[in-house]
Amino acid sequence: MDPIYAQEFQLNAASVDCFGRLKPSMLLLYIQEVSTVHGSAMGVSHDVLAEKNLFWAVLRTRVQISRLPCLGETIRLETWPMPTTRVAYPRSVVAYDSQGLELFRAISLWVLVDRTTRAMVLPGKSGLDFTGSLQGGELAVPGSILPKVYSNCCSRTVRFSDLDRNGHMNNTRYLEWLYDVLPSDFHKDHPIRDLTICYLAEARENQVLEMNWEIGADNLFTMESRRREADGQEHRVFAAKVTFD
Repeated sequence: MDPIYAQEFQLNAASVDCFGRLKPSMLLLYIQEVSTVHGSAMGVSHDVLAEKNLFWAVLRTRVQISRLPCLGETIRLETWPMPTTRVAYPRSVVAYDSQGLELFRAISLWVLVDRTTRAMVLPGKSGLDFTGSLQGGELAVPGSILPKVYSNCCSRTVRFSDLDRNGHMNNTRYLEWLYDVLPSDFHKDHPIRDLTICYLAEARENQVLEMNWEIGADNLFTMESRRREADGQEHRVFAAKVTFD
């Protein structure tokens, strides 16, 4: 099998924001889609994993954006699995426009999760064996984002439409929540250029997430989300940093 899998997507009205640019959440959805389809071709589909009581989850993602494509454009995503680490399965994605110019590149760190315990399953104990490769130009695996004190706070409840087939909030929805704390007047003149997001814990239906955030003078936006348990303990759910133009 060719180590690189390619798929085209045409941007329609549901793919873009009110300014006609690709929504960053849809960008993550395209990455998720092409990765999932390639995984199925490699024999590690959702159904195959379900038989082993496992599912795929994204632990971290980083995206570097040269240009956000616009409504009506057709873009081509190429993806390949990188060499497996001790704990995860890194995957690289690069997107091109119809002229062959790079639009964005990304790296996602995928992990296997036990459906019953919701605990990570290390590659060495998963029973899955496939070989990744390096094609050149892959982004480095993003590091963790440390906790800090933020100047702004809001909260939001996880609802049915946020959930995916694994019963938790889909990774693309976190970015939509992040984007919604900034007004359209800001987004109009400040398209995204760089994104790192770390998924630290599941978010389940009806959980209330507290989102703490700030944006610096250099348009570096940072956010951390927490949920409070019935016993009063707090757990970090996700953390992100985004650079805007």
